[in-house]
Amino acid sequence: MNAAELHDQAIVIDGLICAKWNRELFEDMAKGKLTAANCTVSFWENFEGTVRNVVEMNQLIEANSDLLTKVYTTKDILRAKEEGKTGVMMGFQNAHAFEDQIGYVQVFKDLGVGIVQMCYNTQNLVGTGCYERDGGLSGFGREIVAEMNRVGVLCDLSHVGPNTAKEVIIESKKPVAYSHCLPSGLKEHPRNRSDEELKFIADNGGFVGVTMFTPFLRAGVNATVDDYVEAIQYIYNIVGEDAIGIGTDFTQGHGQDFFEYLTHDKGYARRLTRFGEIINPKGIRTVGEFPNLTEALLRHGFSERQVCKIMGENWVNLLREVWGE
Repeated sequence: MNAAELHDQAIVIDGLICAKWNRELFEDMAKGKLTAANCTVSFWENFEGTVRNVVEMNQLIEANSDLLTKVYTTKDILRAKEEGKTGVMMGFQNAHAFEDQIGYVQVFKDLGVGIVQMCYNTQNLVGTGCYERDGGLSGFGREIVAEMNRVGVLCDLSHVGPNTAKEVIIESKKPVAYSHCLPSGLKEHPRNRSDEELKFIADNGGFVGVTMFTPFLRAGVNATVDDYVEAIQYIYNIVGEDAIGIGTDFTQGHGQDFFEYLTHDKGYARRLTRFGEIINPKGIRTVGEFPNLTEALLRHGFSERQVCKIMGENWVNLLREVWGE
């Protein structure tokens, strides 16, 4: 079959989107035939602030129920595909929302949160992010990992420091993931992962979602969808065809104020980094252009079966194992 037919048939999952949530975006998700996405509802917010974000997301799903459906289980993802909707998987990019309460893990799981990144760039009570000296996973962090395993929440390590990430991989009884990362073998950056780190997570049953955030791509702002496929191919060659997926890190619709919030510790304190110009790779600048990625993967020699795995099937298998259903 041709690329368009394969894309229509495939389960398409984006392992990380933190775009501006509105009707325009949801219509673009439909245009891109996106089956489900890990949608960020917490960066620096505490428990109360995150609950407010969950309430807002619930209201958006309800108001746009012709396009969206809420995901609690992988059955909901398959149902979204059948109904031609996009399934919203709520996720955190920081475990800060758990504050110092292990029981909050269950609370958020019951609200529909299925993916939580352990740290966001800097230190929290769980461990350390990728922009600080990394002291590893804390004792409290080990308790949080155990509780996430128990209730069925995926441990995400994308913005986590290398020591903390390694210790989460070892500590977790269920598979963990870098939901959105790139290889330092193509470009050195604190957010990118070495060949050794990529191999270690795969060897321990984990998973890698590949991002296309241009500050971390080798070609930078000049990147195209083919440069994105180059990164996918690089990681594929390390982790294999069953442990890889997509995690674009789409920030579609946001202005500079959003990136200022992200690049300051706690959203307001010291500056951690500067991204420079933010522009997605040519050919996949918007969520609606997702079919171009399927076409590019095929053009670069991936088989139809491999493309279906990368575009979403591997995500479903990972989440089923972590969520239990």
